[in-house]
Amino acid sequence: MEFSSNLLEKAVNEMAQLPGIGKRTALRLVLHLLKQPQERTEFLTEALLKMRTEIKLCENCYNVSDKIVCAICENKNRDHQLICVVEDVRDVMAIENTGQYKGIYHVLGGKISPIDGIGPSQLKISSLVEKVNSGKVRELIFALSSTMEGDTTNFYIYKQIKNNELVTSTIARGIAVGDELEYADEVTLGRSIVQRVPFDHSFKNN
Repeated sequence: MEFSSNLLEKAVNEMAQLPGIGKRTALRLVLHLLKQPQERTEFLTEALLKMRTEIKLCENCYNVSDKIVCAICENKNRDHQLICVVEDVRDVMAIENTGQYKGIYHVLGGKISPIDGIGPSQLKISSLVEKVNSGKVRELIFALSSTMEGDTTNFYIYKQIKNNELVTSTIARGIAVGDELEYADEVTLGRSIVQRVPFDHSFKNN
């Protein structure tokens, strides 16, 4: 792809670093910005910089937040004894969009994947175990994607907490094996949360 402007080329190359954005799409987006009033680009730049410098992780659940504690954890109408364990922020958004879940979350920040060099110590697992050990958790819902890495992570956490008196469940297999939660439609995901099954049954039957 030939460019008549070094500035345009640099902008396209940076835009193309975003996931799912190829060079042609990046060029289309950059040219679109060039056609817009300058303040539109300034608004976008300011929003991105503000997000990058000021966004926080909730100190309780590790969801993204504008404050130390996120709006979900702050909500007194949520069931704080019910915790849904998810991989990342996209899964929180996907589950929230169903309108079927009224508990809180715990965002691990990934899944155990030895091939990628990701072990339990690199995820937010120890803080989850501490929550369970505190005796304040009634039920833990495993809502990781049904991949080998997701199942491995679920089972690792289960082994750490199984001696505690709480219910452990997993979302029903309306989500196909290998699927990521963020791509599931809201109705299917909502039913999978509502129709969750005991976790120990889920792996004994596999």
